[in-house]
Amino acid sequence: MNSSSVNPIEKFDTARADEYARQSRIALAGYDACHDLAACMLAASLGPSGSANILAVGAGGTAQEIIAMAALEPGWRFTAVDPSAPMLEAARQQLQANQLLHRTELQLATVDDLPTEELYEAATLIGVLHHLPGDDAKRQLLHAIGRRLKPGAPLIVAGNHYAYASQPLLLKAWGQRWRQQGATADEVQAKLGKILQGADPPHSEAAVQRLLEEGGFSEGTRFFSSLFWGAWLSRKVG
Repeated sequence: MNSSSVNPIEKFDTARADEYARQSRIALAGYDACHDLAACMLAASLGPSGSANILAVGAGGTAQEIIAMAALEPGWRFTAVDPSAPMLEAARQQLQANQLLHRTELQLATVDDLPTEELYEAATLIGVLHHLPGDDAKRQLLHAIGRRLKPGAPLIVAGNHYAYASQPLLLKAWGQRWRQQGATADEVQAKLGKILQGADPPHSEAAVQRLLEEGGFSEGTRFFSSLFWGAWLSRKVG
């Protein structure tokens, strides 16, 4: 798998944070549905416990995973981790608007910066893996999350999972999605060029499953799909 020379944190500057909520909902058809279903999958996995501490990795931007989980489970509390200050601030604003700051600890950090003494009942990793260059960085993040989860804890993983150029029809459909939302032909071409250069997703669903296994998690159960995007629920092994 190719590695990108672009620092993932640097990609998420103030300009990108300001437009993230709108852009992400165009780029991913079903953005809100994916987050809603992620909340449902975690609730189904954890059962009627009433309370749980959830780790939301890369929650900067919309904090939509926290908003969806909080609406479904009023007893859950959250730790939102993101290394991008502008993205974390955007999440803070969304959580404040939804009156969820009192249930959320915001951490400008990476998962490796978190202590390992307090373990979480579950975690989410939505829209993150495909921004990490190379398989080693992806495995390292999964291992870091696993070290902070209780045995058997569920993990939601969601993101793009094809080499973009390997799926020309999906790529064309993705361009049509932008045209559908009012983008000009030149704007569509610019966005297609950006996606081809801007990330390093796993190259197949099998590659996602392999990363989960190598990261210390069980085979994932897919529950959502949209063009390049997929979402799975897995569990920490041991």
